[in-house]
Amino acid sequence: MKIGIIAVGRMKNGPERELVARYLDRALAGGRQIGLTGFSVTELAESRAGNPETRKSEEAKAILAALPDGAIAIALDERGKATDSEAFAANIGDWRDNGKHDLFFIIGGADGLAAEIRQRADRTIAFSPLTWPHQIVRILLAEQVYRATTILSGHPYHRS
Repeated sequence: MKIGIIAVGRMKNGPERELVARYLDRALAGGRQIGLTGFSVTELAESRAGNPETRKSEEAKAILAALPDGAIAIALDERGKATDSEAFAANIGDWRDNGKHDLFFIIGGADGLAAEIRQRADRTIAFSPLTWPHQIVRILLAEQVYRATTILSGHPYHRS
């Protein structure tokens, strides 16, 4: 199963981008043995529209265009449900075991996600009710994807 991140906005070169790459490289190394591949990041341009609703709508169109047909879509949104790392990994394992080929996590722009993205999403999760910069959300997500590969491969999890 391919795992990808679709994110509105571009990260500058620097430690944040390097940390995301490091976690996704680790996920790739451990994920191959358990049927998880791909681990890509698709960056989409932020809309330059004059109002938030138009920006979210334009960004939603770009997100939907980047999302493969039939992909499991997980929206990251503060209104989503919080989960722990073991349940996060179990969900990925279940989708993989049920023959899903593509899993994509969606990070919206500064104004958040349009309603059509939340409606299209198979699940909406929140890392916290706090507002986080998109760069940090991307790092947190990449780390959790890596952690999921370690949990699914049977590596001892420090909280179990």
